[in-house]
Amino acid sequence: MAKQRELPLVFPELSADAPLIPVRMVNEHVYCPRLAYLEWVQSEFAHNADTVEGSIRHKAVDRGGGDLPEAPLADEVIHARSVALSSTHLGITAKLDLVEGEGSRVTPVDYKRGKRPHVAAGAYDPERVQLCAQGLLLREHGFECAEGILYFAASRERVRIVFDEALVEQTLSAIHGLRGVALAGHIPPPLEDSPKCPRCSLVGICMPDELRFLSRSEVEPRPLFPTLDERLPLYVQTPRGYVRKDGERFVIEVEKEKAAEARIGDVSQVALFGSTALSSSALHECFRRDIPVSWHTYGGWFVGHTVGTGHRNVETRTHQYRAGFDPQTCLRLARGWVHAKIANCRTMLRRNWRGAAQWEADTDTGDEDESATAPNASEIPRELVLGLREDMEHARRAFSIESLLGIEGAAANRYFRNFASLLRVEGNDSLQFDFMGRNRRPPRDPVNALLSFAYAMLTRELTIVLSAVGLDPYLGFYHQPRFGRPALALDMMEPFRPLLADSTVLMAVNNGEVRPSDFVRAAGSCNLNDSGRKRFIAAFERRMSQEVTHPIFRYRLSYRRLLEAQSRLLIRTLSGEIPEYPNFITR
Repeated sequence: MAKQRELPLVFPELSADAPLIPVRMVNEHVYCPRLAYLEWVQSEFAHNADTVEGSIRHKAVDRGGGDLPEAPLADEVIHARSVALSSTHLGITAKLDLVEGEGSRVTPVDYKRGKRPHVAAGAYDPERVQLCAQGLLLREHGFECAEGILYFAASRERVRIVFDEALVEQTLSAIHGLRGVALAGHIPPPLEDSPKCPRCSLVGICMPDELRFLSRSEVEPRPLFPTLDERLPLYVQTPRGYVRKDGERFVIEVEKEKAAEARIGDVSQVALFGSTALSSSALHECFRRDIPVSWHTYGGWFVGHTVGTGHRNVETRTHQYRAGFDPQTCLRLARGWVHAKIANCRTMLRRNWRGAAQWEADTDTGDEDESATAPNASEIPRELVLGLREDMEHARRAFSIESLLGIEGAAANRYFRNFASLLRVEGNDSLQFDFMGRNRRPPRDPVNALLSFAYAMLTRELTIVLSAVGLDPYLGFYHQPRFGRPALALDMMEPFRPLLADSTVLMAVNNGEVRPSDFVRAAGSCNLNDSGRKRFIAAFERRMSQEVTHPIFRYRLSYRRLLEAQSRLLIRTLSGEIPEYPNFITR
């Protein structure tokens, strides 16, 4: 059967306050409807090498704003750059790179960064439709426009595109199609095994292969994440520290003396401890570059973070709020998080068990891709392993949030009663790192002080990640909302407590990175001093940067990237794109 042509859906003229579709989004809709929806409706965007190169090539074109004469003379030569036009009748707006012509006959010229494609139509449909939409805008403003020019910068070629009836119909259909999808409020499905996906800047947000795989597709997902972000957090814990901006660098001063500096392009977030101050210019630069600033007490307790205007994706938060008031959705998500947490605790015990023997060989506490266990893993009490397995099954079948809290508490008690068997301590350190059980607020011994600090850092990481992807970190599903508590961050971190926080504590203690002399004790509490906190932060950052194989998707990614991926999968679960949230359970 011949392909049926799509009938254009005619919309009435828009009111003055109605949003106009940028012509670039019409291009994206023809290229990939899901991409256009993510960018225009959900305000998602991410740069990659192609988008940065395109922005650089457009700098010369975008200098200043050009104007077209309202009533040009018959022989008047027109050569206007960066012309802004819009039409409520068509419902679109655009900034035209260049308009050439004479009198009322004009031609739009659109600049493209790549080489000219050798296809019969002269260019691909998205570029042709975008150019035609610019021509329709010129017609709406009283000009005669029968064709346009695509200029390909890489090959320095001009390609002439005629605005025939078929192209005009295709353009109008694309405009109406995008507006119809936006008004419907349903994100289009991802492309099926498309070669467009690997080079898309939004592939890490869209996650096309992952969604298809979780929807029972037989094809394993490709590792489609964009280029690894090598930026790292900047920690400033000096009590009298001051961070200011100097060109392209953050300069850290102590009592007006320069102590350190960092390139702004290398900073992913800024973490300030105690009374450390930040200048207005440095804060504005963080806003401009989407660098979150987190604030901590001197002891390391996370108290809040500062961002710019925040994520503009209202649709994601709508899904979150709707699900947050559904008891069944809350219980289903909570079951998965607690089950995954207990499973990962069980793996940590089996992988790092030392028992009474306190074996001396170095053990990697973090490589989840190795199937080997500790040399004396068989000495783990059988009742401990079976007890945690029963806790996992009970969590999977819990009938209420209250019963789930009891199951989690019992499993945590079982886990921390045996946590000391994972620590390697010798000589006098055995007394300093003696762990008798979990205590907090305040922690009363070094191991508990490390655990509390690690959990605070993990809470900060997930609060920032959830805010960055468009979720509200203060509305949870398992942890009930409480004033000032990032409930969703606490929900999401449950499966990662043993993998990121507890494992960092084991690594720091067992490798001797943190020593008994690194703690300060006062009034029955225990906390890290400056030097100990610095070394522990370094250990935590190494752990966050460590790569791990995802047990579901089978490709490698860092733990920091993993937290973002899991947060985006939660969004897809709340929106109904995937049937069940896939928790991260290590082997």
